[in-house]
Amino acid sequence: MASDPSIVAFIVEQIAAAGEVAARPMFGEYGVYCDGRMVALICDDRLFLKPTPGGRAFAGSDGAAIEEAAPYPGAKPCLVIDADRWDDADWMAEIVRISAAELPLPKPKRAKPPKG
Repeated sequence: MASDPSIVAFIVEQIAAAGEVAARPMFGEYGVYCDGRMVALICDDRLFLKPTPGGRAFAGSDGAAIEEAAPYPGAKPCLVIDADRWDDADWMAEIVRISAAELPLPKPKRAKPPKG
């Protein structure tokens, strides 16, 4: 089941303060980017944040347990950000900002050689 575009738009709006944020369609679901780094996936209307030490520490700083699950079969486990948290834009932006700072930038794409 594909994620609802209105949910994707809401999540992007909630984390906009983290930096340059965008969601891009990927294989019927969405990848979420912050400052050029892929930080999360939205699959089946659930938010899966790439795990980083800082993100884990921030997510658990209030004593709440954070669930980890694979966003799709065969994927590495990610932090599942519960929908109850989505309304807290400050918390959402901060965990994305922390996580993005610890993730690598994507490798530059190689130029294709000219044909002929």
